[in-house]
Amino acid sequence: MLRLVALDMDGTLVDVSSSFAAVHEHFGESNPDGLRRFLANEIDDEEFLRTDIAIWRRHAPDLTVEDVERILDRVPLMPGARPLLDSLRARGVRTAIVSGGIDLLARRVARELEIDVALANGFRVTPEGRLTGEGIIRVPIHAKEEVLARLQEQLGIAPAETASVGNSEIDVGLFRRSRLGIAFLPEDDSVRRAAHTVVAERDLGRVLDALAAFPDD
Repeated sequence: MLRLVALDMDGTLVDVSSSFAAVHEHFGESNPDGLRRFLANEIDDEEFLRTDIAIWRRHAPDLTVEDVERILDRVPLMPGARPLLDSLRARGVRTAIVSGGIDLLARRVARELEIDVALANGFRVTPEGRLTGEGIIRVPIHAKEEVLARLQEQLGIAPAETASVGNSEIDVGLFRRSRLGIAFLPEDDSVRRAAHTVVAERDLGRVLDALAAFPDD
């Protein structure tokens, strides 16, 4: 039976493509060079996060986590997110965010939707709450499969009792650790091919229809 649903956040639970990009946009910036170097394996997750923070601190040298939290407070939930999570909770299904995005947003979304576990990446700060320029990597972008495996072990839930929902190539690892992988508004062919089913409507509540295919045995 279905006991756990693991969900991506950016582009899935929230209606922005990237929580990091949402902060960049606040400052009128982007980080194409950091992204290019990361995709070329020239830098790792930690250095990629440092390049993001460095851009923000050029505009706000004393940037605090409270500042970032206020920026992310404007990020909307994906339509249908609340009905989906309400239904899963009513069925006794555990839920988890497994995201390479920002933990400040993941924790807010988890509070609002009463999600059981929120795993995402964060920032090292001074005692006063200012960003130091260093990050905290809990969900390496290309290692979601390993993160979900550890969570399943901690919860005592098997992959055969798990469904997962994501929208991009980096969510394919979640599908590999799940009996049912659902591509929600898939942004590339790799996630579409790897999924067991696709939800093409901008309504996360339609995931409930896809979950109806979860085997009972």
